[in-house]
Amino acid sequence: MSLDPQLLEILACPDDKGPLLYFQDENSLYNARLKRRYRVDEDIPVMLIDESETVDDTEHDRLVAKASDEGIEPTFAQ
Repeated sequence: MSLDPQLLEILACPDDKGPLLYFQDENSLYNARLKRRYRVDEDIPVMLIDESETVDDTEHDRLVAKASDEGIEPTFAQ
């Protein structure tokens, strides 16, 4: 399963309130501005800053490239 498209349209990072990239196959939402990843457990986004993961530069580059290659768009336009 995947996240509801209507939920994705309004889902924002709890820290900077900006859009996220949704990687369905990795069960995660990613904020490229802060290099912060939020997990999705059983189709429920865990949007707690304390439970997010800060990724290193290599992982950031991989995620940004993957989003570009796969046409993954931000959850909403700023």
